[in-house]
Amino acid sequence: MAVFTLPPEMIGLYKEHIDFLTDHSVDPDKRRYAVDGEAPCHFIDIDHYSTNDCDAFLEIPREWNKSVLRFTEDTLKKYGIVPWHIQKMKYLLQKAFESKNLDLILKYSSEIGHYIGDAHVPLHTTENYNGQLTGQKGIHALWESRLVELNAENYDYFIGKSQYIPSVLNASWETIKTSHYALDSVLKMEKAVSNDLGSDKKYSFESRGNQTIQVYSYDFCQEYHRRLDGMVERRLRSAILMVGSIWYTAWVDAGQPDLSCLQKSLPSSDFLNELKELDVYFNAKTNKGRICEDH
Repeated sequence: MAVFTLPPEMIGLYKEHIDFLTDHSVDPDKRRYAVDGEAPCHFIDIDHYSTNDCDAFLEIPREWNKSVLRFTEDTLKKYGIVPWHIQKMKYLLQKAFESKNLDLILKYSSEIGHYIGDAHVPLHTTENYNGQLTGQKGIHALWESRLVELNAENYDYFIGKSQYIPSVLNASWETIKTSHYALDSVLKMEKAVSNDLGSDKKYSFESRGNQTIQVYSYDFCQEYHRRLDGMVERRLRSAILMVGSIWYTAWVDAGQPDLSCLQKSLPSSDFLNELKELDVYFNAKTNKGRICEDH
């Protein structure tokens, strides 16, 4: 959907490669199991920095160097670095535009969308990322996957055109703040629906492939979704607009290069082979049961 927020000078290239961008937006998750240091790029446990009931956003500097001086780089990486990583990815995309490197334009465009999406999820902003600290284990996939699966067809995706973002870092931090301030509702509403409907109505069973698995029931999900009062849709819409806007911002900051010469080009064979190797590694790990609920 972010592709359709772009101006005429960009949309041709992005529409031509929309399937690639969609398919490879999940590559950052695949790398979590292959590359050391990837996992912290997906979240920030902002509540770790709260002290004496002081708002964590007043405690942690937005600038990376200032935060390193205050908390150390090891601490920042332990508790997540997603707002800074989005800024880094925007810079890499800008450089890819400057050099008109199709491989890197596609790589960074698809991957930055993943991190922006993560930043829009309230449960990517807390140490209680899967409800494990409040007896609500499983809420992560419930909020960001199950509710969307059941309701995405009814969402309004008309969000207008991409906009230039003067400070990607500030925009990323504001996204984290909005996500984190919604966290209380995410947790409280799930607890309330669980209490009101009872455990016997909370789960059901569905057939997927050759397996029958336990899932959150349709009635439970829809009541939870109703009480969230459009939160999931709002966060999704905001993510779509931010993805398109950061693509656009990177292009503008690169000098608005002419992309028409790349529109009919294909990714290089070396790049595609690299992606295939990542798939092989990821599939080997998932077959061994390495996938779990995490940030």
